[in-house]
Amino acid sequence: MSPRLLLSFTSLLCFLAAHEACAQSQSRQVTEFPEAELVSHFPFQQLSGGILIVRATVDDFSDSLNFIMDTGSGGISLDSTTADRLHLVTVLSEKTVKGIAAIKPVRYIYNQKLNLPGLSVRNLDFHTNDYEILSEVYGMKIDGIIGYDFLRQFVLEINYDSLTMNVYRPGKIKYPEGGFFMRPDFSTLPMVHMTIRDDHRLDGLFYFDTGAGLCFLMSKEYSTDSAVLSRHHKPVQTEAEGLGGKAVMSLTIMKTLHLGPYVFHDIPSYILDDEYNVTNYPSVGGLVGNDLLRRFNIFINYPFREFYLVPNTHFRDYFDYSYTGMSIYYIEGKVLISDIQKDSPAQEAGLKEGDELFAVDNNFSHNIQVYKNLLQNAGAHLKIIVLRNGSPVMINLKIKKIS
Repeated sequence: MSPRLLLSFTSLLCFLAAHEACAQSQSRQVTEFPEAELVSHFPFQQLSGGILIVRATVDDFSDSLNFIMDTGSGGISLDSTTADRLHLVTVLSEKTVKGIAAIKPVRYIYNQKLNLPGLSVRNLDFHTNDYEILSEVYGMKIDGIIGYDFLRQFVLEINYDSLTMNVYRPGKIKYPEGGFFMRPDFSTLPMVHMTIRDDHRLDGLFYFDTGAGLCFLMSKEYSTDSAVLSRHHKPVQTEAEGLGGKAVMSLTIMKTLHLGPYVFHDIPSYILDDEYNVTNYPSVGGLVGNDLLRRFNIFINYPFREFYLVPNTHFRDYFDYSYTGMSIYYIEGKVLISDIQKDSPAQEAGLKEGDELFAVDNNFSHNIQVYKNLLQNAGAHLKIIVLRNGSPVMINLKIKKIS
């Protein structure tokens, strides 16, 4: 591996310092910075909600692993069972990590190497988490999450049309025409200024989160204190999964959301009772997730603290307004139904927790991603076959539309 592909943190700080010094002069930037160098190109897989899965290896192990590419992660991590399988030694630290359902102490695997096609990044400290529930949600083994510790060193280009990523060494980069710049605020997580409107207009700061499989989320405190949502809405209860397990949320619709010069209407929006203050209220109101962000091809440029978004062929895709009031998980080769909400379409149809989802509208694929897509058809009447105590049961499910 060429030493040029291994970008040191010291070099990164030099780039940042130089960039700040010439921020007021575009001509100086052009003359002082070298061209950004393409160092890696690879495909990614897109799951429900826009979640991005990339394949990579760790250290000198040959096993190819599934990582979520996540701007909402303040580090880089491995699933604890993956770490055990690879016989990696973990060390308990004094740090903690927060998720939507828990605060946990952190164990680290120090001084590791992440290998992508044509690119190895050394001296990474992986923290470990239990990602079993994420594996069950997406129907594939989730081995880790790639976040800030990787992203701070490179420029990442995500193309949702071709389902490919480019990784560049920081430098002068010519963005394509037809897009717009965003200048996020940074801690370890990028935060963007957005305007939302429902009962009234509100400007706020929100995390830019490619690891969130939804369009938009607000903390309950932010929603209550701002009174931004109209009282005419009738939120429905649902559940979401994250670090520590599951959390109950409300699902409703926000009238408009402004992202740069673009305005989106009637956006499915979650309200989280943020017990562990993951959203960092009152500084931040919530997050914009990848089910909305996937409508752009995106340059994520942490070294120069700028994002560049270009509307793509998915820009006018319909939002998902469907509501079944149940969750499905892939467990030991079966798609199982769980978390049925009271008075939901799932309960009214007679579905029960523990039912095995065997077929949806004559689709017998047993593929959880396929089944999720079929269930995202608001207003549809679906014939579902479940196995209950080993016997098939036919269910007629009417999918509700949130309002």
